[in-house]
Amino acid sequence: RGSTLSLCAKAGCSCSTIHTCSSLTVITLRRARILHYMVFDPVVVMFGKVLLAAFLGVLMGTERAVVARQSAGMRTFALVSLGACIFGITSLYVGEHYFTLAGFDPTRMTAAALQGIIQGVGFIGAGLMFFRGEGVHGITTAAGLWVAAAVGGLVAFGMYPLAIFAAATTMIIFFGLWYVEHRFKKWYLDSLDEE
Repeated sequence: RGSTLSLCAKAGCSCSTIHTCSSLTVITLRRARILHYMVFDPVVVMFGKVLLAAFLGVLMGTERAVVARQSAGMRTFALVSLGACIFGITSLYVGEHYFTLAGFDPTRMTAAALQGIIQGVGFIGAGLMFFRGEGVHGITTAAGLWVAAAVGGLVAFGMYPLAIFAAATTMIIFFGLWYVEHRFKKWYLDSLDEE
């Protein structure tokens, strides 16, 4: 049956949505609007971003805590990723709310937040590296924290597939290449002993 589109004219209804005249459609549209606000509420989205960043940080820090037995493990990686996400979200939402002010540049705010994240993680990473004998230790953990901060930034800016892919790639590097690297070193040292 054909129905025409019109504004809601029901008694006591305050919606101004264009919809078909059937009352079932009006109810469906109201529920869809409520669901839209529940799912896309900025506060809910921000909380989701923070939780995703922390979760990806925990995943990346698992190898450092369990296999490598480094002091910077799951909690440190989660906090770095979470912090980067919070700074990114802050720069986005401050830029969005103060965009109309004269002389305010939201891109500069975002760039400053990213610069601060990179410098802060560099400071933490430098504290993790130390000399022992003739070798430097902690470089992989410091580099992992740097990647965790980048993943947190990706989540903050809504690049979820890239953030998940980067976290998965980091875990493959931590778990998989560790095994390959040690096997290669063992093979190389064994070949030197045979000569």
